[in-house]
Amino acid sequence: MNTPADNTPLPDTAPAPVAFTVPARHNPRLQAVVERISADEELRQMWRCANVNAVDRLGMSDHGEVHIRIVANAALRLLRLLTEAGHVPGVVAQHHLTPDDAEVVVVLAAALHDLGISIHRDNHEEFSLPLANLKAKELLAGLYPVRERTIIVSETLHAIIAHHGDVRCLTLEAGALKVADALDMTAGRSRIPFEAGSSSIHAISAAAIDEVNIKKGESRPVRIEIRMSNSAGIFQVDELLRHKLQHSSLAGLVEVVASIESETEKRLLPLYTMGAK
Repeated sequence: MNTPADNTPLPDTAPAPVAFTVPARHNPRLQAVVERISADEELRQMWRCANVNAVDRLGMSDHGEVHIRIVANAALRLLRLLTEAGHVPGVVAQHHLTPDDAEVVVVLAAALHDLGISIHRDNHEEFSLPLANLKAKELLAGLYPVRERTIIVSETLHAIIAHHGDVRCLTLEAGALKVADALDMTAGRSRIPFEAGSSSIHAISAAAIDEVNIKKGESRPVRIEIRMSNSAGIFQVDELLRHKLQHSSLAGLVEVVASIESETEKRLLPLYTMGAK
């Protein structure tokens, strides 16, 4: 057992890290932030600590680095589709920064949004804020002047607190994170906690979603296509995605469609398009 005078590191039993990657395109600051996230040993350990609480102690689904990568890529995809359709991110509209800076906010928020689970799953959004505030400043050091860095951190923290189901999103960036968090729902990755005695429909639903794709929409800027093996998957979508979409800044901008293909059924099911006038 290590003592304060013994600096011998504990054996590392964690799996080998996988690089944190998103398509930075021609956004050098985003690329720099992604590289710093991927190299940050403390941040990776915080993700692992969060997963110990979520998976090992509470029996929930993965909230570690795999979830973080899925959410970051989904949120960035959502933001880019929305900005390409002419919708303006908060950092552009109110702070006169650039769409590239909005991408930094979304990816940074995705990387830090669940840090509070390392403390406790309950109220984890609030616990994430002080941890994310410190880590965001570290990751942005030297990339922005103080004014711009302060804006990026503030907008990142807003997105983190607003990923809670009932908290209003005041920016496009926060909405992208909130909806992306719900899209990590393919088989074995249910975002709805299982409870003792829960119904079998819950388990069937969690296993029924085969694939989630984010595309340019037909009637709205974004189309979310969910491929299911069984219509029971609608329970998973309805319980999580509908609720988060309803409380996001993306309601009215996203259409959700499920395709159901199995030995017994094959059909296309438009689920909902929120905010229709």
